[in-house]
Parts: sequence; structure tokens; C-alpha cells
Amino acid sequence: MNSFKSHFRYNKGQRNGILLLIFIIFILQFIFFFYNFSSDEIIKTDTAEIKEFQAQIDSLKKIKQQKSDFKTFPFNPNYLTDFKAYQLGLKVEEIDKLFTYRKGGKFINSAAQFQEITGISDSLSAKISPFFKFPEWVKNAPQKKGKKEYLIKKDINTVSASELQSINGIGEKLAKRIIDYRNLLKGYSFNNQLYEVYYLDKEVADKVLKQYTVFDRPNIEKLDLNKATFKEILHLPYIDYGLTKKIVNYRNEIGLFTSVNELEKIDSFPLEKFDRIALYLTAK
Repeated sequence: MNSFKSHFRYNKGQRNGILLLIFIIFILQFIFFFYNFSSDEIIKTDTAEIKEFQAQIDSLKKIKQQKSDFKTFPFNPNYLTDFKAYQLGLKVEEIDKLFTYRKGGKFINSAAQFQEITGISDSLSAKISPFFKFPEWVKNAPQKKGKKEYLIKKDINTVSASELQSINGIGEKLAKRIIDYRNLLKGYSFNNQLYEVYYLDKEVADKVLKQYTVFDRPNIEKLDLNKATFKEILHLPYIDYGLTKKIVNYRNEIGLFTSVNELEKIDSFPLEKFDRIALYLTAK
């Protein structure tokens, strides 16, 4: 009959091996807790390699920042919306001052006058004034002592075809085109929209703007981006078939527009026309 041998019985050599293993573990633990493994070596951070690597990181950060920065295009400060004014850095009270001044039918004709009316700081004025774009007639208007503002004779949105024909270079057909384009736009919102009239030379348009300007912007009924059909969007000014397709496809992808400004995220969207296109759209 085979005798049972326990696995927990060790001979003298095995016991000595276990004891040695425990001793080694104890020594390693002692070294780990009481010995300082940190290095006193000083790492130089001003080497050419590190500086070059840091320069690359800074360059990538700058590129990323430039992509995320709000892009500003030339604009007439007389027609700032409250949203765009806020994006440019104006405070609420400064925006209110601008709108109060414009409600009186008055126009701002220089960066200095804009700062005087709104009360913005010198630093903000220096930042945004290079983007101010005033009509040519403002730049060429003769300076008169004691008069800062250019006298507006009549609103371009109320001028008749016969009145337009009194301007040298405008005949019956050209006057009709100006009125027809005004009807298509549902009223001129910006003075430079006049330059978009078919076959109207810039020189003749300049003559018109010396006598007429956008005095009161038209009250345009806006189309809801989230409910509009393809055909309704296509019929809006400044929007062609290709852009309509992109807008509808983008809407299908995101579900609903939360703001008209989301149009700027559409690939190849004509950013230079955003202010004009936004006149006809809303997002509810």
C-alpha cells in the first residue's frame, strides 16, 4: 500500500531555499523604501533641440488658433447687427448707443466718429476700425466746418424711376433695372448692393449714391431655415442651385439649424455674402 506524502513537507535544502527567498524579498523592500532613486542630474531645457521642438509646438498652436478665430471682413459700421457688434467686442451699452444714434436717421462717416458715438476704447477702435468700409461718396465728400454729417437728400428705397433719370448717365431702361432689382431684393439693405445692378457702371452708381442712400433698411419677412422647402430657398436672392443643395444636405445631416450663423460652417459657403443672405433667413 502506497504511503501518502504531503506536499507541505520539505527537506532541509528546500527549507533553506525558501528562507533565502524571503530574505531577498525583505532586502528588496528595504531598499525600495529607504533608498532615493531620484537623479540629481540637471536636464537642460535651453538646448537647440528642445528650442526647435518648442517652436514647432508653438507654430501648431498658432495655426489652430488662427483657424478658430472669428474672421472679420470689411463692413459698413452703420449697418452692424447686435450679434456682429457683440462678436467684434462691443459692450451692450456701446451697441445701444450706436442703435440710438442710427434710429435718428444719422450716419457715421469715420472711425473717429464711430468711437465718439459708441464710446469704445482706443484699443478696440484700433482693432476693428481697419475693417470699416464707407461708401466712396463719404470719402470724397467735401469737408465743411461745423458739419460732421453728410446731408441725405432721399432714401434710395423710395426714389422713383423718373427721379433716377435726372442723374446723368441713367436712362429709362437703367432706371427700371435699379427699381426692379430693388423689388427683387425686397429693398436695398446696403448701399453697395446698387453695384450689383445689371449693366450699371460703377461711375454712374457712384453718382446715384451721392444723392441717395439707404436711409431705412427694409423690413424683410425671413424664411425659416428649418421649415423652408428646396424651392423656397432657391428663390431667395444670392442663393443658387448649388448652394441650396448644400444648405438642404447640411440640414439633413444636423437635424435642425440652431442659428443662421451655422450656414458659415457649410463647405464652400460664400462668407463674403453672409450678411446679405442672412437678411432673408432665420432659424426657429
